[in-house]
Amino acid sequence: MGDRLQFSDIYLATEPYVKSVGQVRMGASGIGWKAAEGEAEALQGVSIPGLILPSGMLALQHDDLRRIQWQRVARGYGLRVYTKSGVLHKLDGFTADDFETLRDGIKRLFHGLTLEVRDISLKGWNWGKTDFEGTNMTFRVDNRPMFDLPMGYVSNTNLANKNEVSVEFQPPRGKNLKRKAAGVDELVEIRFYVPGTTTTTSSKGAAGANEDEDEAGSDGGEKGADGEEEEVSAASVFHDTIKERADLGQVSGDSIVQFPEILCLTPRGRYHIDMFSHFLRLRGKTYDYKIPYENIQRLFLVSKPDELHMMFLVGLNPPIRQGQTRYSYLVLQFVRDEEMAIDLNLHAEEAANRFEGRLRSHYDEPLYRIVANVFKGVTDKRLIEGGSFQGYHGSQGLKASLKASEGTLYPLDKGFLFAPKPPLYIPHSDIVSVVFSRVDSSSSNKMRTFDLKINVHGQQDFQFVSINREEHTNLEDYMTQNGIKMLSELNESTSVSYKGMDMDSDGEGNRRGARASAGAGNAMDIGDDDDEESEDEDFVAGSESDVPEEYDENYESPDDDDQD
Repeated sequence: MGDRLQFSDIYLATEPYVKSVGQVRMGASGIGWKAAEGEAEALQGVSIPGLILPSGMLALQHDDLRRIQWQRVARGYGLRVYTKSGVLHKLDGFTADDFETLRDGIKRLFHGLTLEVRDISLKGWNWGKTDFEGTNMTFRVDNRPMFDLPMGYVSNTNLANKNEVSVEFQPPRGKNLKRKAAGVDELVEIRFYVPGTTTTTSSKGAAGANEDEDEAGSDGGEKGADGEEEEVSAASVFHDTIKERADLGQVSGDSIVQFPEILCLTPRGRYHIDMFSHFLRLRGKTYDYKIPYENIQRLFLVSKPDELHMMFLVGLNPPIRQGQTRYSYLVLQFVRDEEMAIDLNLHAEEAANRFEGRLRSHYDEPLYRIVANVFKGVTDKRLIEGGSFQGYHGSQGLKASLKASEGTLYPLDKGFLFAPKPPLYIPHSDIVSVVFSRVDSSSSNKMRTFDLKINVHGQQDFQFVSINREEHTNLEDYMTQNGIKMLSELNESTSVSYKGMDMDSDGEGNRRGARASAGAGNAMDIGDDDDEESEDEDFVAGSESDVPEEYDENYESPDDDDQD
């Protein structure tokens, strides 16, 4: 035992959301961790350099070790092991009594390495400096680390304003990675206030951001010796540094395919789309996103009513964010007749093994079809296209409005899709019933449109308004074919009371009842006292008035029919 150290009940904490305990052994050859019996299952689907699956063994060779640190953690004490390849491994669960054993053992086993003590700042200040080491950023207060931010989990960063940098995170999403109990709090965004300016050179550009002396809240940087000096804000330098360390910038060598200047309706703008083996990059003028393919849940391809454009929708979970706004869908628009020939930067072995033949090496077809097929291939998700429904004019969708937003409602084979903004998908399985409003074609109702309300299990109801009346028959047949329960307006609002409603000769009572039924969908009781009109006993008809429609309740205006 003199040439080897052994510790039990040690957690592998390299990845978040992983609760796997095992045994640590240290010898002259390096450091090893092995999952305890039954614990390796929690590691399946997790990508950790050096971890061997399915056995659950982690081997760190002596020659690859660069630094070993000891620090206080949530589970007692832990080791932070830095490798020469830039990877940081965390082993938690040690006790205070293990420190001397580890210090003497590391000094004896690993020549040239010592166990460094990492004291954490507990002051609680929010003003300090940032240091970058590999793909890890450390926030320091009084030259002591306060917290670390792994750049590998950064999904987006942008300049919120002149002196403020926003950094957004997304948790790892392995295939079989089991997360903690639902409702756990997660850090999704952090903002840094970085005042002041710094100078850089045109030849270096963002290279000045690579310095490890970027300071949050102070002027930093040094004048370059070569090239012209340029004064830029310290926040922009800090922003560029995070983009580079988080690998969010423009990379062209390893991408499978690139789609430049794609029009995106939600979020609005033109974006470059770079497709890689395990994720895609969405690069715009202000926002950059790194989206793992595991976050893509649904794919839709539909035609706009004008028959000139196609919309491709990508459902995301978790959604991407711009400030406080979340976007659960990417809505891309293409010109139907735009064609393109593209060769994928993909080896035959990778196409056969990684994507199982779902991608072709060459595409020569409309651009919208190329993008849809590539997304379908890399994500292994079903592409949902317009179903068998056809509107009155032969289109896939119906023009409608959801709240104040105009768009298109698509009755698909297994659900309803509304696009482009706000994108919404309602599966048939979630629908309780639907209600058609303002469909009466009597002489008193000559409206050219009707409303459709969809009642959903355990959620708010969705009301689509201003649908062309010509579409009612086809939509009713669609509901019948798919077994969706339809309710009449009166049956759905059984608690509406019409007793005491003033049914005066000018039809005002009828119009009030129609407005109550076609409202937001809540059962409304029309009050007797508020809506009844009492006769004014002091009024003498014809006195002091030449305007009959103002005082004569029996006066019939020629415009009354048009108002109905």
